[in-house]
Amino acid sequence: MKRIIDPYDGCPEHNCFGCSPRNPIGLHLEFFEDGEWLVARWHPSADYEGWHNVVHGGIQALLLDEICAWVVMRKLQTIGVTSRMETRYLAPVTVDNDLLTVRARVTRQVRNIVEIESSLYDDGGKLCTQAVCHYYTFPPERARAERDFAGCRAEGEE
Repeated sequence: MKRIIDPYDGCPEHNCFGCSPRNPIGLHLEFFEDGEWLVARWHPSADYEGWHNVVHGGIQALLLDEICAWVVMRKLQTIGVTSRMETRYLAPVTVDNDLLTVRARVTRQVRNIVEIESSLYDDGGKLCTQAVCHYYTFPPERARAERDFAGCRAEGEE
């Protein structure tokens, strides 16, 4: 797997709750490419609890949506916004899991709308939460002009 470089890492205003390493209360996610899939791993804690010992459903949804945004950046080399997200909670995700795994990939694209499937697994590999996200993607020139997006690369790429 190749680590994906955050295209906004050098921006002082980059404070994304999901991925910015500078956000003191954020999740600090890092992403890796594994063929058609993107993968992230995250250590939950009681700070992100909803019900006793269970990761809040909103945090689970955030993990799934965040990796989908990264799929758009890496696989389509542009940015976009979530236009719809369908989430299914299949099993509790407890905060005492050592390491959660999130995976996502593009399943369909029609013009500027892309469908991405994402899944959240506990540290035993059990599928706990799934989502299908539909993203409205920007033309690359708009992404560059309005959001300073210059592409998303992995380690070892020029």
